[in-house]
Amino acid sequence: DKLKNLLELLPEHDLPEDLKSKHCKRCVVVGSGGILHGSELGHLLNQFDIVIRLNDAPVRGYTDHVGNKTTIRMTYPEGAPLSEHEYPPASLFVAVLFKSVDFNWLQAMVKNETL
Repeated sequence: DKLKNLLELLPEHDLPEDLKSKHCKRCVVVGSGGILHGSELGHLLNQFDIVIRLNDAPVRGYTDHVGNKTTIRMTYPEGAPLSEHEYPPASLFVAVLFKSVDFNWLQAMVKNETL
């Protein structure tokens, strides 16, 4: 019941149209482990059709190594980036919820409440 009520608060239940219409030919997942630091692969990563970033993997200040394109950002609520610069307007933020506290977090975010 809690999940059902929470889903009813959300404005959309599906992917945005621009993402649904993309034909994902080449996708890359960029984690937050730091393995790309010093790699200078940013230009290559930006060439992928879909760039999925995990957790709070920073982009700003590291674009030479990790690129600057973010199509989807996936994270647990506690792993969400704190900087608004890590949420490009054209990207999709996906909260991965699995604990009851995660659902409380989402409800507080949607209702603009203090958790």
